[in-house]
Amino acid sequence: MRLLEIFAAMMGQRTTVATAESLGISQPAVSAGLRQLEAQLGLTLFERTGRHLEPTLEARNLYEEIRPLFGIVRSFAMRARDLRNGRVGRLRVIATPPPGYSVIPQAMRGFLDTRPDVTVSFDVRRLDNVLHAVSTGQADVGIGLASGRVPNVNTEELLLGQMVALLPRDHPLAQQETVEVSALTGERFIGIDQESYLGRMVAQAFEEAHVTYHPQIETRYCQTAASLAASGMGVCIVDPWSAQPYLDGETGGGSLVARPLAQNCPVRCMMFTRRGVPHSGLLKIFMEEMRRATAALEMPGLVSARAGTAPGDS
Repeated sequence: MRLLEIFAAMMGQRTTVATAESLGISQPAVSAGLRQLEAQLGLTLFERTGRHLEPTLEARNLYEEIRPLFGIVRSFAMRARDLRNGRVGRLRVIATPPPGYSVIPQAMRGFLDTRPDVTVSFDVRRLDNVLHAVSTGQADVGIGLASGRVPNVNTEELLLGQMVALLPRDHPLAQQETVEVSALTGERFIGIDQESYLGRMVAQAFEEAHVTYHPQIETRYCQTAASLAASGMGVCIVDPWSAQPYLDGETGGGSLVARPLAQNCPVRCMMFTRRGVPHSGLLKIFMEEMRRATAALEMPGLVSARAGTAPGDS
C-alpha cells in the first residue's frame, strides 16, 4: 500500500521533489519506493524527460486500476476516525424507571444532537433485568438505583440521594424540613412492591421506626405511586427522580411537595458496565454525558453528585 501510495502521488506530481513534499517523506525515499515497485512488477513505470518523470503507458493503465482503491482507503480512515470520536455506531442502553424517565432523556439528547449517524437502543426494566443485560453483554451500559457496589459488573456512583415523602402542598407535614415515617401513620399510604429494591427499603424504614407498614395501595414502580399521589389518592415514599415531575415550583409540574425522610434511606444512581470489556469511544462519550446530566440535577432529596468507581470494581 505504501508503494502504491508513492506511485499514485507521483502520477499527479511528476517530480520526486513534489511527491516527497506531498507525502511528507524524503526524496530518496520516493525514488527508492518507485524502484522497488518497478522491480516487483517487472515493469518500467516512469521515463525521465528533462526534470520530470513521464509515466509509461503501463503506468497509466495501472493507475486507472488502483484509483478506486485510494477512495476506499480514505473512506476507511474517515470511518475509523468517526468510530474513535464516537460519531457513528449503535449504543445499547438499559435503565430502571426512575433515571430512565428523568435524567437519561436529558443525557441522550446531548449525546445524539451532534451525532446524526449514531443509533441508540433504549429499554426500561427492573434492576435485576438491567444487571443481567449488562453482565451478559446484551446492553453496553445500564443505569439504575441501587444500594452500592453490585457484583459481576463495573459500578460508578453518579448521584447520592435520599428517599422522600411525597405530600400535597397543603398537608401539615409539608411545612417540615424532614418527615418521620411514624408521622405517616393514619394516612392513606401508597406503597411500592416489596419485591423491588426500593419497596424493601421503604418497608425496612417502617420496621426500624417500630411502625406498622400497611399500604392501602401497592404499585410496582415509584412513578406509579407518585402519579396516584398527584391524583389525590394518598401519600407515598419514593425516590427523588420519581417525585420530580409532580412537584410544585419552578421546575416541577404539579402541586405536590417532597420532603426527605428523617430516617437514613439513601438511594444511589449508579452506572453499570460489563467487566473485562474495554469501553468503546461511543460508550465513553455517553457515560460522560450521563455524568454531566446527573451533576446538573437539582431537586429535594439529592445529597451529592459525583463520578467515581466504587471500591473493588475494574
